[in-house]
Amino acid sequence: MTTIAPSHAPDAAAAPARDLFGHPRGLMVLAASEFWERFSFNGMQALLTLYMVSQLLLPGHVEKVVGFAPFRALIEGVTGPLSTQALGVQIFGVYVFLTSLTPIVGGWLGDQVFGRRFGVTLGALLMTAGHLCMAFDQSFLLALLLLTLGTGSFGANLTPQVGDLYARDDRRRAVAFQVYSAALSGASFLAPVVMGGTAQGWGYHAGFAIAAVGMVIGLVAYLAGLRALPSQARRPAGETRPRLSRAQWQSVLLLVALTPLAATFWVSQSQIWNTYNLWVRDHLQLHVGGFVVPIPWLQALDSLSPFISLPPMLWWWARQARRGREPDEFGKVATGCFIFAAATLWLGAGQFVTDAGGKTPLIWAVVFHFVSNLGWLYFAPTFKSLLSRNAPASVTGVVLALSAVAVSIGGLVSGRIGGLYETLEPWLFWTIHAAITIAGGALFLLVGATFRERLRQAADEHDAAVAGRGS
Repeated sequence: MTTIAPSHAPDAAAAPARDLFGHPRGLMVLAASEFWERFSFNGMQALLTLYMVSQLLLPGHVEKVVGFAPFRALIEGVTGPLSTQALGVQIFGVYVFLTSLTPIVGGWLGDQVFGRRFGVTLGALLMTAGHLCMAFDQSFLLALLLLTLGTGSFGANLTPQVGDLYARDDRRRAVAFQVYSAALSGASFLAPVVMGGTAQGWGYHAGFAIAAVGMVIGLVAYLAGLRALPSQARRPAGETRPRLSRAQWQSVLLLVALTPLAATFWVSQSQIWNTYNLWVRDHLQLHVGGFVVPIPWLQALDSLSPFISLPPMLWWWARQARRGREPDEFGKVATGCFIFAAATLWLGAGQFVTDAGGKTPLIWAVVFHFVSNLGWLYFAPTFKSLLSRNAPASVTGVVLALSAVAVSIGGLVSGRIGGLYETLEPWLFWTIHAAITIAGGALFLLVGATFRERLRQAADEHDAAVAGRGS
């Protein structure tokens, strides 16, 4: 059997020599592929909690779902009896947990077994089938399974290819992840608008069907641009990879230790795709004249704001860099935590700013989305850049999947905390999330100095060992 080992440089014979806007052309191919994957995934995610709470879990529908009774019994065996709303929030949390955890397996398989290109293709096909299954009540659990497996295979094998386009110390690497993530935000903006409007006009199942079409387009975009992507060198069957050195293992363990800290950010962020939709339904003024704003459209704002925030933020970082004051990756992720926590506190304060009907003005949520996503821009792409920069080449996919593990932990915790939404005042509910995220930011600052130096020493030791073997 022939296995595939990913390379960490673009194929000089296949990829065009000229860059595009100062970056390898492969970055555009990967961004376009992920655009459509995020369009499908985020559009479905924006509808999921509302779909379960307002339709699927109600009498007349829930009885049709194949295997739902034992599935509910399994969840309530851990949580205790749940109301319909609490059950929907908890299922969403479990779904985020699983779709974020499976990239560990998908990344390992891509690194060690079948290669990243096959992993992306397989993931796209599984997700397409999953979105099609979401168009029917009966296949709801099968849909979640297919989407979980597909997401794990697709994302874990696509994102590492962004880092593969650059040398480890190339300053463009961090900017590339910023541009890549901001481009994905375009899909995340479009998806709730298209699918939310479709669901409001023609039903949830019609919205889910659109997601399947998006996945097919994403797969076609990826396959059409293979020549611009990093090559995959084949090695003979039976040949083993070089073992990780002691310095490399040290880097991996240090990066693993950062994962729980990163999860504190995702506890709050994951809630914005889950219980937040219920808060919007219950407390936000959605009437604009005679028009009722579809709830998922607020998720579109959550994705539009990075487009607006990214250019001035990159300018600010460049200005800081010229003066020698640009924060390192630890400083940026901590800043992201603090900004997001402040936005979450703002959300809770909306309880005390209401109109005559007791509703929080729509503009309050708009401000929240723009501020919170400034925090996201500081945190999410930078954390991936930190992992990519310090990951040993042979396990890059697995190490980058630690970012997804942090999301999974945060999603699971947010689902559990989401069950408190029915019993807590809104200001207290959101303050709890803010406190968790502030604690994470503080911990990043506390451990950053020590971890920063140890990671640098591990990289230097490994480079010295490689140079010694080559001499």
